[in-house]
Amino acid sequence: MKKQEIVTFKVDSSLMELLRDIPNRSEFIRNAIVSALGSICPLCCGTGILTPNQKQHWDEFSAEHEVKTCSECQERYLVCGHGR
Repeated sequence: MKKQEIVTFKVDSSLMELLRDIPNRSEFIRNAIVSALGSICPLCCGTGILTPNQKQHWDEFSAEHEVKTCSECQERYLVCGHGR
């Protein structure tokens, strides 16, 4: 069995108030982190900022692709422009 590590972090009082009544906070936080890691942007790795090289690659990619907004859920998604 792998040795478990302990991670601590600070939260503001409003977040602590929300977490206070969760029966198993550790399990909840672990699940939330795993879920969030599965949704990280593959370009910026969650930073929200592209490096200059990533921006150049994005510019090349987006020349033949576009970002659209779904009319049902209002989320943005990529559409391949090849073969138009």
